[in-house]
Amino acid sequence: MMEAQYLTQPTAASRLNTRPVTLAVIVGNRGFFPDHLALSGRQVILEQLAAAGMNAIITDENLTNVGAIESLEEARICADLFKRHRDEIDGILITLPNFGDERAIANTLRFAGLNVPVLVHAFPDDMTRMSIADRRDSFCGKMSACNNLHQYGIPYSLTSQHTMEPTGEAFRRDLEKFAAVCRVVRGMRTARLGMMGARPEAFKTVRFSEKLLEQSGISVETIDLSEIFGRIERLQDNDELVQAKLVSISQYARVQGIPELSLYRMAKFGVVLDGWMEANALDATAIQCWTSMEEYFGIVPCTLMSMSSNSLNPSACETDIVGALAMLALQLASGRPSALVDWNNNYGDDPDKGVVFHCSNLPKDIFVDDIPVMSYQEIIAGSVGAENTFGTIYGRIRQNPFTYLRITTDDYAGCMRAYVGEGEFTTDPIDTFGGYGVVRVPRFQELLAHICNHGYEHHVSLNQAHVAEAVHEAFSKYLGWATYYHR
Repeated sequence: MMEAQYLTQPTAASRLNTRPVTLAVIVGNRGFFPDHLALSGRQVILEQLAAAGMNAIITDENLTNVGAIESLEEARICADLFKRHRDEIDGILITLPNFGDERAIANTLRFAGLNVPVLVHAFPDDMTRMSIADRRDSFCGKMSACNNLHQYGIPYSLTSQHTMEPTGEAFRRDLEKFAAVCRVVRGMRTARLGMMGARPEAFKTVRFSEKLLEQSGISVETIDLSEIFGRIERLQDNDELVQAKLVSISQYARVQGIPELSLYRMAKFGVVLDGWMEANALDATAIQCWTSMEEYFGIVPCTLMSMSSNSLNPSACETDIVGALAMLALQLASGRPSALVDWNNNYGDDPDKGVVFHCSNLPKDIFVDDIPVMSYQEIIAGSVGAENTFGTIYGRIRQNPFTYLRITTDDYAGCMRAYVGEGEFTTDPIDTFGGYGVVRVPRFQELLAHICNHGYEHHVSLNQAHVAEAVHEAFSKYLGWATYYHR
């Protein structure tokens, strides 16, 4: 049986960002509407997907009438094609160059059983071409298609306008947003997280339900700090991997004044961290810090965590696994590094501004300075000595729009919950240490009340892009997570 695939070349990134989004494409058609519109519309859509760097899996135009789907037989042919490519398909694009047959569209999705996001698009009519030979009626057909999907219990997404010219910039943005939804859904359903060390004794706020995560397809692999320290003990200073990691650390941050002993400890920790992540195919990590790392090994792990996050393998401190998961979700949506911070301070008496802070392991790409400063951890130094706390990354977060996200496992309700929204980093003056920034969030006081009233943690994940809409749609519509969208 013939089939058509339209593929782009993959680009290098982390495990969950290793390939372009692949969409299964259904072109609607209906017998008493002009099928030349289905044929030309099919070609336009494939061109737009290719221009957006997305792969398309679609029936060959010679296998069904003009490569569109109209009948029960064609629905089965298309569904069989999609099932053969189940492991590649991230989402489904339904496009209606004419009214389309709503039964064939819904049947194709039911027969394929892919359980992936679905985007419904309709072509606009040309008011100068409204004769029976060129009239589309996709405006009406889209409602019928959505009605049938709703009856079949299949969730779906809509374009920003009811009908859209696919060659326009607005449709390109819709495709990009839908691709973000697909990446988040794909990533969350297969995420593998690593938890290094036990929860810090004083941080009950980072407790989570591993079983609730597992219900969503999210695995958590654990390792004790004693095993990490044991592996480090076996490494020699002249080990090739240790030397390479030393170079990468010195290129990543300004290390002037940092003791050589501390740098070697960081390098060895980084080698072991990299090996553990690779061996377990981990997408993100959460690492114990307070204060075992400092007391029994003599560094803070912040620099290596910052480097990992900056390389699109997010790493959260204080064993905040769901914080790391939120970092990963934002990264999947935007393709940019994420950070974990505290909602930490008010900013004067401005109700919509605040200070976010960590001490810190923030990825360097979010800082004002291209090469941040490495220092010691001023908070922990008071109890274990500054000489045991080198490795923090200091810097101010640059002015940019951002998306914030917090995920929590609600054991009492037996479900996943989250909140998401957008704001901006400002240039308002502030003089402090660690990794920090001043934020402006619309209706910030209402958000803070929501956080407190619903028992959310003080940690929040940030990403310097506006992707809240895509994350909210992925979580609430396709993952079934109760998600509050603060706007």
